[in-house]
Amino acid sequence: MNFIETDIEDLYIVELNKIGDERGFFARAWCEKEFSDKNLTSRMVQANTSYSKDKGTLRGLHYQVSPHQEAKLMRCIKGAIFDVAVDLRPDSKTYKKWFGIELTESNRNMLFIPEGFAHGYLTLVEDTEAFYMSSAFYAPEAERGVRWNDPAIGIEWPITDNLNITDKD
Repeated sequence: MNFIETDIEDLYIVELNKIGDERGFFARAWCEKEFSDKNLTSRMVQANTSYSKDKGTLRGLHYQVSPHQEAKLMRCIKGAIFDVAVDLRPDSKTYKKWFGIELTESNRNMLFIPEGFAHGYLTLVEDTEAFYMSSAFYAPEAERGVRWNDPAIGIEWPITDNLNITDKD
């Protein structure tokens, strides 16, 4: 795996190292040792999948407060998403800064989101599925959210009209 630094400390784009032949390719999508060697959260306790039938479905921005903070490793396995992470670590140089990236079934990139970040995504096409691993179990009492269009953060979403969004988001 290739770990590509972003402008936000501890937030990484993760590219697969593909070993290919005439049949296709093999790539490791998770390795505890590689994440640990980068001093990144390396214990994942849960894997989730999220399917959205409509383009313009917005999920997030969600996070969990201590002691249930979670890191995530996010990948789009079908379709395309605009994936966003917001730094909510008060002592961080990039507090309240956001980062967005297009994750697609064809680019196969992943986004590693450390503890202390809000996370959300927007589907860019119909029939989209995301798969992610989490370092903490879901704890409803610790769940919090940031409004997707909070002007103090200023996320530049690629789609803003006719969003499919719930009151929770």
